[in-house]
Amino acid sequence: MGRKDEYYNKAKQQGYRARSAYKLQQLDEESDLFSGGETVVDLGAAPGGWLQVAAERVGDHGRVVGVDFQSIDGLEHDHVKTVRGDMTEDRTRYYLRKALGAEEGEQVVDVVVSDMAPNMSGEYSLDHARSIHLARQAFEVALELLKPGGDFVVKVFDGQDLADFRADVEPEFQYVRAYTPEASRKQSSERYLIGKGRTDAPVAEDDEVELKIVDVGDEGDGIARIEGFTVFVSGAEEGETVRARVGDVKPRFAFAERLD
Repeated sequence: MGRKDEYYNKAKQQGYRARSAYKLQQLDEESDLFSGGETVVDLGAAPGGWLQVAAERVGDHGRVVGVDFQSIDGLEHDHVKTVRGDMTEDRTRYYLRKALGAEEGEQVVDVVVSDMAPNMSGEYSLDHARSIHLARQAFEVALELLKPGGDFVVKVFDGQDLADFRADVEPEFQYVRAYTPEASRKQSSERYLIGKGRTDAPVAEDDEVELKIVDVGDEGDGIARIEGFTVFVSGAEEGETVRARVGDVKPRFAFAERLD
């Protein structure tokens, strides 16, 4: 039995709307995307297979919002909402925020996943370029909505522009890796980039900054704040203003060494 038949038949037997549901299951198992009670946005959600998997994984205390320009038949899960529209349009982003109950600029999402793909032209270079364009749209949504520490998964077609796109994604997350689920068709060139741990930090590694130490942590490091972001500075005391070089940057805090 071919791989296509295996997952197609399995989806029919288990009540999933598309064989692609198993891709998201495998992505989750590979990278630990979901846990109970999380908020998930699914871009390119029709016909709803990924919505079903995400809804199961976050449970009744979570919520899932799917977006697609195609209509999506209602699901049996009460914690799933759908928005019909094109993510390039401001009105669609407005209705997505409304479905999430989020104000402009508010980051309320734990996971953004995108299985968006272009209408295939048969010309690979064009299809690849279009897939990167859609991936960049999904990336913009992730930057707008993801909480610090949140995760991002996006489908792309392998090709010459993938490295540049990945280079843009990598600074925004703790790490980024490429993965091809077993459920992807053998002949497919699709890849999924997985960004773990959204880093919404006002500083980057090797930045040199002047910091006012406002407190001392349990480990004896000085504590400074930049736009509400915490920086731990070794060898600094409360009340000092120091020059420091930023080292390891985490989603909600960073470490730095004083230079003076």
